[in-house]
Amino acid sequence: MVTPATMTVEPRELSAAQLRRRGEIEGLNFQRTDELPELTEIIGQERATRAIEFGIDIPAYGYNVYAMGPAGAGKTSIIMRYLERKAASRDLPCDWGYVNDFTDPQSPNALRLPPGGGRAFQDKVDELLNSLTEALPRAFASEQYEEHQQKLTRELEERRKAESRRMEAYAAERGFAIVQTPMGLVLAPLVEGKVLNREQYIELPEERRQALETQEPEVQEALQATLRRLRDLEQEARDRMRNLDQEVAAAVVAPFFQPLLEEYQDWPEVVAFLQAAQGDIVAQIGRIRAALAGEGASPEAAGVPPWLQPPAGSPFDRYRVNVIVDHSGQQGALVVLETNPTYYNLIGRLEHRALLGMLVTDFRMIRGGALHRANGGYLVVDARALLRQPLAWEALKRCLRHREIRIEDPGQQLGIIATTTLTPEPIPLEVKVVLIGDAETYYLLYALDEQFQKLFKVRADFAVDMEWSRENVEKMARFIRTRCEEEGLPHFDASAVARVVEYSARLVEDQHKLTTRFAHVSDIICEAAYWALEAGHNPVTAEDVQKAIDERVYRASQIEERLREEIIEGTIMVDTTGAVVGQVNGLSVMELGDYQFGHPSRITARTYLGQQGVINIEREARLSGRIHDKGMLILAGYLGGKYAQDVPLSLSASVAFEQSYAGVEGDSASVAETCALLSSLSDLPIKQSIAVTGSINQKGEVQAIGGATHKIEGFFEVCRAAKGGLTGEHGVIIPEANVRHLMLRDEVIAAVEQGLFHVYPVRTVDEAISILTGVAAGERDEAGNYPEDSVNGRVQARLRELAERLKTFGREAGEKEEAEEAEEAEEEQPEEPEEKGV
Repeated sequence: MVTPATMTVEPRELSAAQLRRRGEIEGLNFQRTDELPELTEIIGQERATRAIEFGIDIPAYGYNVYAMGPAGAGKTSIIMRYLERKAASRDLPCDWGYVNDFTDPQSPNALRLPPGGGRAFQDKVDELLNSLTEALPRAFASEQYEEHQQKLTRELEERRKAESRRMEAYAAERGFAIVQTPMGLVLAPLVEGKVLNREQYIELPEERRQALETQEPEVQEALQATLRRLRDLEQEARDRMRNLDQEVAAAVVAPFFQPLLEEYQDWPEVVAFLQAAQGDIVAQIGRIRAALAGEGASPEAAGVPPWLQPPAGSPFDRYRVNVIVDHSGQQGALVVLETNPTYYNLIGRLEHRALLGMLVTDFRMIRGGALHRANGGYLVVDARALLRQPLAWEALKRCLRHREIRIEDPGQQLGIIATTTLTPEPIPLEVKVVLIGDAETYYLLYALDEQFQKLFKVRADFAVDMEWSRENVEKMARFIRTRCEEEGLPHFDASAVARVVEYSARLVEDQHKLTTRFAHVSDIICEAAYWALEAGHNPVTAEDVQKAIDERVYRASQIEERLREEIIEGTIMVDTTGAVVGQVNGLSVMELGDYQFGHPSRITARTYLGQQGVINIEREARLSGRIHDKGMLILAGYLGGKYAQDVPLSLSASVAFEQSYAGVEGDSASVAETCALLSSLSDLPIKQSIAVTGSINQKGEVQAIGGATHKIEGFFEVCRAAKGGLTGEHGVIIPEANVRHLMLRDEVIAAVEQGLFHVYPVRTVDEAISILTGVAAGERDEAGNYPEDSVNGRVQARLRELAERLKTFGREAGEKEEAEEAEEAEEEQPEEPEEKGV
């Protein structure tokens, strides 16, 4: 009878039922999803939902929301649906526009308009101005206006003539006449009613000439005074004509403005604009009349700089309203999803046009941005897209910090463009901003941007999974129903829903969890509906869902199949039969975009005399990651703690992933590496039909790893495709902690049921090495020794042997070295001289 250490080990093995959790059709109280109500609430995101509700409802400054979570978790759609429901219960915000500042055209005024009435007000103003375009020319072409104008002209002409006659008489009395010349009015000598020329004047007697010269300054002064009075009369004439025009214009304009003033009397800003526009029309009636008559009065006459001059058009364009936010036809507040958050799309912009080689603009070319549309509501922006846009992030923070939207040209901020342009009045901002991004972006912003901490105080953390409960399964079924209605797809029966639930659990690799990344679930719903229609099924069945899953795998598995072919052909050396000392099949997962698969790798270990310890060949070749390096150091700690209590760990060992050229990362192969070392030390062969995955700690406990499902399936496919196929000896060792994470495919479960494939859960390295070698690991006795024929006993004996050999080798080497040094010392001594006779 053999000792217990050499008895065949009977390992614990998982049953087929433990390899996957099935969706229970019996628990579903429906036959088809169209029997269920639509889904209106958020699934599996209670924490994020509470955070969003808090951030949206609290009115305090800075409580904007950063929603973080993995891609495909449905953050955007969930937030948009919630905000739309929330916005529907809020009041419609005000419309906004820009109007001309008649005293400073470079600084247009922001105009708050009634909610949903911005466009209507703009149309009413346009209609008013169009009416004035017809009414004003008629008023100034009327007989009554002509009579007033002619009467005023005659009165002023008579006064001018009277003044001229008085001056002429005054000059004649003193011997002078007033003569009109190209140089203006001049005085000339007058004798007996006749104007003298120079020669005639010289011929006058000396006394007469002296008398004229004496009186000339007095007459000249009187002439200048008369000319001043004539200029005053002309100015008075113009003023009275202008006053007449303004009186007529005021009488014409007032009836058109009065209805609007009464209609918008509760909106002070609108009333102020209408009154300013009315007054400016009256004040600028001369320019308006000239423009309407086609005389082309210069805009500079109205105080408009050249770069702000409008193109040839109506003289009433300066009184129009530029509506940049219009909520007509909408209910409640607005939810704006900005998919391209550039600086201009967020803040708005000033447009320009080319005119005579210059770029010109005016208040009518101001355009609003997403913040203007979301003002009074909600703005949703992708964080990474925002940060990629120059100046956009800083502009958004500035608006939130100062609670106003200031439209500025970024070229001026950077000092690139030095030109005069508009400076629109800022618009007050009241908005809740929701940034959507990943955790890495959030933590970077929080650490590096102080303003981010003050402006986005609420973090909505979206979970990647939820409990597999009856309630959540029902919500998943309602989600499927809602997607079918939205996309016009055939509905699912209960078996198809159960299969989608299983697929959801497989995505998170957990028998007690379902994924919340509903983008992936939606994809499989659409694809299953497609295959159902192709097969003529309605409703969609479990077979259609499985078809969609299989086709998805087939489309993405080309590299996996090529890698498997190379293993089967022997190009990549992986044994699935026999037993080899110091060689084990480790398992890893390769991720290629949205597809991942497991595949085996040969791990070898060699042990020999020396004191270098465990050499990680991958690290020496700089192909090892930091986590893998840590795993190797833990392995060395485990060996020392278990076997070097009585004797020093005197060995050299090397561990390598064979045919690995792209680098190794992670510690999930540390159990396999440890088993390869133990096999090399104990000289016990490892079964190549069993692969291993798992990480260890320094106590030899096997810890959970990721991708257990894909690793098992990867090795299963290699064994099934190998020569001879599945023999009943193939299997995989996994950490016991990973049992709950298994969601294996049907073919793997069928093989386990038939006894052709096995899955072994282990807690310790001892359990793993026992399964791999078929020899018990062995336990220490009271003396601290392991059974001689056990794995640990063999390892202990081998390590003691290496230590003794190293000690002996060191002693022999030392004695030899001493002998050689003594011999060299003798050879170096000088010979004694021979004694000579006397």
